[in-house]
Amino acid sequence: MTVEAAEGLAVQALSFIAGDGDRLGRFLAITGIGPAEIRAASAEPGFLAGVLDYVAGDEKMVTEFATEMNIDPSYIGVARAVLGGGDWERELP
Repeated sequence: MTVEAAEGLAVQALSFIAGDGDRLGRFLAITGIGPAEIRAASAEPGFLAGVLDYVAGDEKMVTEFATEMNIDPSYIGVARAVLGGGDWERELP
């Protein structure tokens, strides 16, 4: 997967999050980003990888997003690795 494709998937994930008020509210609360700050934050390094981290941290969201995008759920992890070079899975306590 190219960086451009990974960024595109992350932008789609952000649109997916924004498409549901509850999902968006939780995302904003967890990230501390205000609704008016999303556009500016999206230009910051690491933001798109963080969006994929957020999606990957919720198995139900992974499934819903992958179904909506008609992609294999593993693409989320691949895209995260391309954008951040790290492990996309959240650490369990």
